[in-house]
Amino acid sequence: MTAPSRIRIGSAPDSWGVWFPDDPRQVPWECFLDEVARAGYEWIELGPYGYLPTDPVRLTEETARRGLKVSAGTVFTGLHHGPGVWEKTWAHVADNAALAQAMGADHLVVIPSFWRDDKTGAVLEDSVLTPAQWRDLTTQTERLGREVRERYGLRIVVHPHADTHIDSEKNVTRFLDATDPDLVQLCLDTGHYAYCGGDSVKLIKTYGERIGYLHLKQVDPEILADVVARGTPFGPAVAQGVMCEPPGGVPALEPVLAAARALDVDLFAIVEQDMYPCPPDKPYPIAERTRRFLRSCGA
Repeated sequence: MTAPSRIRIGSAPDSWGVWFPDDPRQVPWECFLDEVARAGYEWIELGPYGYLPTDPVRLTEETARRGLKVSAGTVFTGLHHGPGVWEKTWAHVADNAALAQAMGADHLVVIPSFWRDDKTGAVLEDSVLTPAQWRDLTTQTERLGREVRERYGLRIVVHPHADTHIDSEKNVTRFLDATDPDLVQLCLDTGHYAYCGGDSVKLIKTYGERIGYLHLKQVDPEILADVVARGTPFGPAVAQGVMCEPPGGVPALEPVLAAARALDVDLFAIVEQDMYPCPPDKPYPIAERTRRFLRSCGA
């Protein structure tokens, strides 16, 4: 009889309204660390590079005294642009990967670049990739997975995201089918996948061997319907409240967690509720209630 898989629950700066390394509308990093620990979480992500201290000695001291550990770093990439962007991409990745490695993390969350500006809604490029761009995206992502593993001992987990080229079921499965499972795994964000029309439970059951990491998030179906009807860009949609507090949205997280447990592997499940910008007193009560709700789901 095999031991049951273990879901490690954590949270991230994103759940405190943090999207940028430095922004006057965001809570100070000390406040985030204090509150995420007080809300009952043991694991955190690094968030945007430079928000938390980048000196690993100092960051280790700050996290350890609060009983916190780091699960992953996060990077944004535009690898569909081909080998020409590799050096610029790697410079950004290396800083994040080095800090994540120093903090004892095993994962690097890789988010594709936006095809339209998340603040202004300005279209930056076509929302549909050409066959050549798909080849660049998949081959360069495999290269990234290989380099990150060889140099830093981390596994990359690619994060499907609204307003990027890896978003819907069609594009996520196309990406997975075209990449090497040994080099590229998926960070399934339940909220973003629902935002783009996907079924997280179906994806876990169909591509379970590719699920390397989870972000737990829900969307408000009524606000989402308005966002889709109006073609609202992701940033304004978040400000509109499209990402909501569990269990008030979709997808239901109990079946997602049950499907994840059935994979019989250890997984991080990091709570993320996009709330940029938000009042400084809003995140903590939500984080505490969400942790309590997830305990009721057996997590």
